Amino acid sequence: MGGGQVNNYSTKTIPRATAKRLPLYLRNLTILHSKGIVRIKSKEFSKITQVPPATIRRDFSYLGELGRSGYGYEVGFLIKVFSELLDSYEENRIAIVGFGNLGKALANNNFRRNQNLTIDCVFDTDPAIVGQTVGGFYVYSMADFEKVVREKNIKTAISTVPSEYAQEAIDIVVHSGITAILNFAPDRVEVPDSVSMRYIDLTTELLTLLFFDRNYKKPSLVATS
Repeated sequence: MGGGQVNNYSTKTIPRATAKRLPLYLRNLTILHSKGIVRIKSKEFSKITQVPPATIRRDFSYLGELGRSGYGYEVGFLIKVFSELLDSYEENRIAIVGFGNLGKALANNNFRRNQNLTIDCVFDTDPAIVGQTVGGFYVYSMADFEKVVREKNIKTAISTVPSEYAQEAIDIVVHSGITAILNFAPDRVEVPDSVSMRYIDLTTELLTLLFFDRNYKKPSLVATS
């Protein structure tokens, strides 16, 4: 794809703050690529991502010489670098814990923009739907969680369980050996250090969106999470 030169980096040397921004960069670069944009400068990319230009340049510098001064960055090359770094070419099977309205919406979407991310099974405790096929998904009981995810080689879970039940559900997920969990309940739960947990608080995200809408001029292409 051309572009700059990538260092022989170790992911352990990339700061956590930088690592958290990498998916944001990749998502916006993919949008740019779909619009036919082949090259972009850090100042232009800053307007899209709402990340300061200096921060973007510093983040990119951890990975090598990805661009040239005065020229900018080749979008296709950056997509290749970040895709490989984030292993987005590797198939990831996902389990949804909690098949209420949010769980159904996530399953219905099923990461259509990334064919390597697939919701493979869903779980719930509601006897009205356990053992039934809902929206094209067979709903497994949480009592069978460990057995099912091992059979299906599931490595990632998304929990949509309400906060008051989240700890119990997450305990089952962790006990199964899953180490990557996305949690839509805003209250923090206890997990071992070996487990990577990310929280999605829709209220916080909405308030942040409204703040930016009131105080900043929005660019035409934006993906903030």
